[in-house]
Order: sequence, then C-alpha cells, then structure tokens
Amino acid sequence: MELGYFTMPLHPPGSNLTQTLEDDLQQMITLDKLGYREAWIGEHFTAQWENIPAPDLFIAQALGLTDNIIFGTGVSCLPNHNPFMLAHRIAQLDHMAKGRFHWGVGSGGFVGDFEVFGFDPSKGEHLAMSRDSLELVLQLWRDPKPGRYKSKYWDFNVPETIGEIGLDLHVRPYQLPHPPIGVAGVSPNSGTLVVAGERGFIPMSINIVPPSVIGTHWEAVERGAEKTGRVPDRSTWRIAREVYVAETTEQARKEVMEGTLARDFAQYFMRMLPYTKRIDLLKDDPDMPDSDVTLDYVLDNIFIVGSPDHVVERLEELYHGVGGFGILLTMGHEWEPREQWERSITLLKNEVIPRLP
Repeated sequence: MELGYFTMPLHPPGSNLTQTLEDDLQQMITLDKLGYREAWIGEHFTAQWENIPAPDLFIAQALGLTDNIIFGTGVSCLPNHNPFMLAHRIAQLDHMAKGRFHWGVGSGGFVGDFEVFGFDPSKGEHLAMSRDSLELVLQLWRDPKPGRYKSKYWDFNVPETIGEIGLDLHVRPYQLPHPPIGVAGVSPNSGTLVVAGERGFIPMSINIVPPSVIGTHWEAVERGAEKTGRVPDRSTWRIAREVYVAETTEQARKEVMEGTLARDFAQYFMRMLPYTKRIDLLKDDPDMPDSDVTLDYVLDNIFIVGSPDHVVERLEELYHGVGGFGILLTMGHEWEPREQWERSITLLKNEVIPRLP
C-alpha cells in the first residue's frame, strides 16, 4: 500500500485566503519531504470552507516548491469550464509538472456552484455536460480536426492550420495520450466508478462513506471493466480516509475530538450534508435515524484514529474487507496545532504503512 493526501481544503469561513493558501502549500512541502506519493487538491467556487477555486494554479506553484510528489486536481468540475480552454490549461500544467500530474475530473457536487452555473442537479444535466466535455478535451488532444465543435452544451471552432504563420491547435499534454485520469465514487455501486472500469480511469472512493459502501465501489469498477474487456488493477484504487495517529489511542481520540477534524465535521459536513439531503452518505445502516449520526459515531465508524498499532489494525480490516486497494489518501484539514499533524503524518508514513500489505 502506498500513501497519498487529499485536501479540499478545509478552512472556516472568514479565514484569510492569503494565509490559508500559504499554509496549504507548506503542507505540500512537508508531505513531499516525508515521501508521500501524491496529493489531490479540490476545486470549489462558492464554498467558503473549501476555498480553492483554481487547483491548477495552486499545483503550478506547489510544483516549484517540491521535488517528487505527484499532484492531482480533485477534481476539475467539467461543467464549469469551456472544454477548449480546459484542454489547454491542463495540457500546459502537465508540461510544467513533467509527469508529476494526475487529472481528476468530475461533474461537481456543491450546491452553490450548481446555482452559479444554472444547473438543477435533480435533472442530471451536469452529468451529461461532464461526459461531453471530457470527450471533447480528449478529442482535442488526440486529433483536433479543424471545424466547428458544436454540441448541446458547447460551441467553439478549431481553425484551419496555416503552417507559414504557425496557426494551429498545437498544445498536447506532456504525458501521452493524456495524463492519468481519476474519478471519484460517492454513492453505493457508483455509476462514476462503472465508467472508471470501462475507461481504465483511476478509481477513487471518498472519505465520508463507511466501509460498507466502499466495498461496493470495486464491484462497480469490475462491472465497468467487464463491459469493455478490461482487467481492472486494484493497485490503482485510491481510498480516502480520515486518519490520525498519536502515541496512544486515548491521546489520538482526545486530540481529534478537541481539534480541527472534529470541528470541520461538526461545523461543516454535519450541517452541509443534511442541508443537501445527503446525510445518508455517512450511515453504515441506511435505516439508522439522522440523530444517530454524531461525532462519536463518525469517530468510531468512519475515522481511523489511534496509536500506530490500532491504526494498522483498522487499516488491515479495511484492506481485507474491501478485497485490497493500492493507495490510501489521508485527508487534509487545517491541522492546528501543526506539530500534532506533522507527528501524525510521520507516524503514518514511518510506523503504519510499512506494516500493511
């Protein structure tokens, strides 16, 4: 098992953006020095808690401050971007990264962003737009024939090549035919992960769902792969978890419940999910009442918190319970005090991961 990081990021409303961007960059530097394999950066336009609207810009700066860590967009919300422009921005970023880049794509999921761009998520139009956008980007990278590219959602022209003046759609990614593409699954038997299996994309399972849901995600990947004759590789599967390690389990649980991880769930997720009618995502038993979804419940059933020995045990349970996976993505938070977070990620890297399959 390898080790990575996924950050949305998470900062309370009213935080100073200049400072939080710097703090998040410092996290990337620390993770790189510790030898973490990768870090994925979220994209949101209207979420004050998740306050990075341009992960590609953040990644571009982080690349110059790090040496080995691979960065990924987590994700580029495809309905919110013109595919012609996005194809160029992502291809350029891939060249700047010289291969240290994965392209996470998705249809978006934040209520405010839907409102900005005029989507009614109940109609599913953003899903169709995402599929259309991705196909257009891949076509522009693969074989951008001149002419008008018009669909229900997008309309742009690719000019005729004029060699003597250098007029051409010329930008291709550094990694050919394209950077590794990742998609995230949320719901049980995720349709998005069926597509991952069909297309050979990187499958990712998000942090807030219990292991009982995660177990259905690989089944979805396998169903998709069967449709196109692919053989899915579990080593490509990323599972995101809230992981926190201290010298003792008692100490770890105390620091979590008094720290930023509990704060972020109490003040953000456990308010936002009921508002968007998605509190069921947190439930191990779909019939449990909403009132039972408490901080104590998520600490015991979704978080992985404890001493190195306890965290090894919990991660082994997860690994064998879902049939194996390749990369654990520990989640990002503001992590104050920073010293506790650095201790946690160091223990996870040096004393937990080496003991896992």
